[in-house]
Amino acid sequence: MEALPRETVVDVLEKRLREDILAGRHPAGSHLPPERELADEFGVNRTTLKHAFGRLAQSGLLETRHGVGPASGFLRLGGADLLPMLVRHSPDWIGEIFEVRRSIGALIAERAADRATEAQVAELRALLAAVGDADGADDVQLADAEVHRALARATGNRVYVLLTNTLFNAYLPVRAALVAPFTEAGAAHDRLAPVVEAVAARDSEAARVAAGAYLSATERIMLEGLARSRERRDGAL
Repeated sequence: MEALPRETVVDVLEKRLREDILAGRHPAGSHLPPERELADEFGVNRTTLKHAFGRLAQSGLLETRHGVGPASGFLRLGGADLLPMLVRHSPDWIGEIFEVRRSIGALIAERAADRATEAQVAELRALLAAVGDADGADDVQLADAEVHRALARATGNRVYVLLTNTLFNAYLPVRAALVAPFTEAGAAHDRLAPVVEAVAARDSEAARVAAGAYLSATERIMLEGLARSRERRDGAL
């Protein structure tokens, strides 16, 4: 069996710098300390530092310009793929993710009602039934996510599918704290059913309204659960 590659100095340095940027030690828009200073701080040479800078620039975390030191640039150049890392460092991002979730989710349901095929409607109903049949909050949560992925596919627009995947990926760092809406399979099924039925009826306005109601209700429950989780964590400290 082939051995897994070991981390290089560049790998470790990239992670350290990424953590510093995402933790706010190098705020968005600010310039990093001079290369010589950083090289001395981390005990590396400037060539190694430049390799790490190059990787961070590719991910959108750094912006490099000729003649100017690198600056933290994720708010200008970063993509949605950074969201899971950002949420891990600051759960405050969840509120902004939920705002996008509401607007995009309602639009996806509306488009799905206009464009879903009979096969996609049948898939949605089967996936909805799986939500009600799921055993345990974790399985219910995952089954619920599959309904939303299917709604995105039913729009016929692959960008909606990628956006849906990105938003779900953004939840991963705090997913366990967002499980409250899924503790009862029957209730989770009943909250989501009006969205699926409106799509099946080809009623785009009803689908948009039902999705908005579903997303607002589950958001409220998840944020309450997240707040309780923080209180328990803070109380344990």
